[in-house]
Amino acid sequence: MYNICIFAGTTEGRRLAEALCTHPVRVTVSVATDYAGTLIAPHKNLNVLSGRLECGEIAELFLRSRFDLIIDATHPYANIVTKNVKRAAKEAKTEYIRLVRGESKAADDAVFVKDTAQAAEYLNETSGNILFTTGAKELCAFSWIKDFKTRAYARVIPLAASLSSCEAAGLAPSHIIAMQGPFSEEMNAALINTVSASYVVTKDGGDAGGFPEKAAAAKRTGARLIVIGRPAESGGLTYAETLALLRARFAISIRPRVYIVGMGMGNEGTLTADAKRAVESADCIIGSGRMLSALPKSNKPAFEAVSADEIAAFITAHEEYASFAALMSGDTGFYSGAKRLSAELSDCEMKLIPGISTLSYLCAALKMPYDDIECLSLHGRDTGIVSKVKKTPRLFVLLGGENTMEKLCAALCAAGLGDARLSVGERLGYPDEKITRGTARELSGAHFDALCAAIVENERADECVSYGLNDEEFLRGDRIPMTKSEVRALCLSKLRLTKRSVLWDIGAGTGSVSLEAARLVSLGHVYAVEIKDEAAELIKKNKERHAAGNLTVVSGMAPEVCEGLPAPTHVFIGGSLGRIRDIIELSLRKNPDVSITATAVSLETVSELSAIIKEFGFSYSEAVCVNVSRAKTAGAHTLMAAENPVYIFTMNKKGEPQ
Repeated sequence: MYNICIFAGTTEGRRLAEALCTHPVRVTVSVATDYAGTLIAPHKNLNVLSGRLECGEIAELFLRSRFDLIIDATHPYANIVTKNVKRAAKEAKTEYIRLVRGESKAADDAVFVKDTAQAAEYLNETSGNILFTTGAKELCAFSWIKDFKTRAYARVIPLAASLSSCEAAGLAPSHIIAMQGPFSEEMNAALINTVSASYVVTKDGGDAGGFPEKAAAAKRTGARLIVIGRPAESGGLTYAETLALLRARFAISIRPRVYIVGMGMGNEGTLTADAKRAVESADCIIGSGRMLSALPKSNKPAFEAVSADEIAAFITAHEEYASFAALMSGDTGFYSGAKRLSAELSDCEMKLIPGISTLSYLCAALKMPYDDIECLSLHGRDTGIVSKVKKTPRLFVLLGGENTMEKLCAALCAAGLGDARLSVGERLGYPDEKITRGTARELSGAHFDALCAAIVENERADECVSYGLNDEEFLRGDRIPMTKSEVRALCLSKLRLTKRSVLWDIGAGTGSVSLEAARLVSLGHVYAVEIKDEAAELIKKNKERHAAGNLTVVSGMAPEVCEGLPAPTHVFIGGSLGRIRDIIELSLRKNPDVSITATAVSLETVSELSAIIKEFGFSYSEAVCVNVSRAKTAGAHTLMAAENPVYIFTMNKKGEPQ
């Protein structure tokens, strides 16, 4: 077992220790205080040494423990500790590497000084309150400046030693803020405003040390940022480079940390604080060009990718990075690529950071609640939008690809829904954001940006939700059979479709069963299979008439033409041309749990279906005979004219109605 020592005075040091100890590696971690030790999760392979070590004690530790590698991950300003560790490692003839935290991007309008003494000299010539965020140890070096006791406030770690240092510097208890980070920009800004600070004194602790949040808060509140420069240091490795070395040297496989970040509307203003922290803490950023351009300029490596496959492949191929931020538009749980990416990254340590969805943003802009709005995405999908609008009072629609706003308006008007009201948001969150409201008829012919979404309101959303539509609602051709209303209603009842069902309608005729089924499987799909060209064309016309976007007409002979179709959850056989056995055999091969409903009008078909039920060993089967009589006028009288009886067979291998 390899033996590694880490001086972990930083977040990176703690992360490295916790990552290594889950492998066959013995890890000794040295931290300056008992409190710092409590921040490291315990593990059987992990030994934590708390307390400051002098140079001789460090050398004695190295000689006694005979480490394979010493990693110095102390704070960038702890230069004395770094010198002692480096010297002791050399005396013990043990390999030493320095893990260096990257410097932050220079803050606009900040005052940079080389050390604490120069910072004190600068502040002595100023007036106004000062907030010190440099730690408690340096406070005494500032105690001589003009009006220090009345001007100075200090944020320190809540430890007894910190409070003692504040007391020694002459700070009153009311000027001491004892808090443990990390601190967001909002919290920093609130504290600056609370103490009315004109100056904020800080060290460049890097992104992981919260420097960007302090810089942003100072700029936001108008306080001048005083940055004490880092001690001179040459060489060293980043956290990612240190991991790459460990992987190569000790054959350690450390799972990368991946933040899947919801970017809201794709601009900095709609980024949440959690999203900003995730991006700032990541070693590498991945996303579309639009998402990457929404971030503040940074020296971090960035890779442009959109698809889950591309992003996952990049993460797998770049082991030199310990953590990634994968940027997703909108919210990670709302029609987002995060779903597929999460499945691709199952071997990674993963966290999803939610963002502001397009729905919530658009509704906020419209001053409209959205607790009763149904949602639908048309990105590369044809989901029967017109049918959905007919029965939905308020519908949110994400548009994209070929499904443009222009096409939606045209489809609504063609279906008699020209009075439906639309609220269209274009380029939401951008400076040229635009919101247009009007009826589908009023907006027809207008041009809209490809990046848009809409809320469709239909006050007449009262479409019948039961089945068994009147036969007159379907176009009919000569000698093209149609399952009549009463029998159709019973067949659909026996099918027991769900919203996500995939139905094969074999021998679809006019498509009456297919079209009614398409209304029921709003999140599924219906395949109307028909061998006669005339009938197939009629189904297409009925499809257009009923705006059934989730219905596909399949021309050809079943079962051969069904080989390439998705596996069905349900099959309806209205006509088989003598191939009923082959159709059922293929259906079961595609999905052994498929539920099948078939109709028969001849005794020969009834006999064949009865034999098939026994032959194929269906656990559940049912047969009913339907006799329908219709009223007809004969002179002065009304007579009931009987139609041919129809036999309905239902079968599946689950052993229960489906």
